[in-house]
Amino acid sequence: MAGFLDRAREQVQQGLNQGKQKIDEVQAQRAGNDLLKQLGAAYYAERRGSGTPDATQGALAALEAHIATHGDGFLRA
Repeated sequence: MAGFLDRAREQVQQGLNQGKQKIDEVQAQRAGNDLLKQLGAAYYAERRGSGTPDATQGALAALEAHIATHGDGFLRA
């Protein structure tokens, strides 16, 4: 009986770990999408004359930092 409970406990823990990993992936994807949107808005504002190149560069740097940490998978979704 103890072996059964140990296996069940291990499977539950494995499921929890997979669920947490998926949540982390979704959150990283959302953050990447938000950064991409901010870059687009900064570029658009710059082209329209109401934004600055510094704002666009800052948004680009934030996006590149996110990609370096989490990868660019959100760009394909």
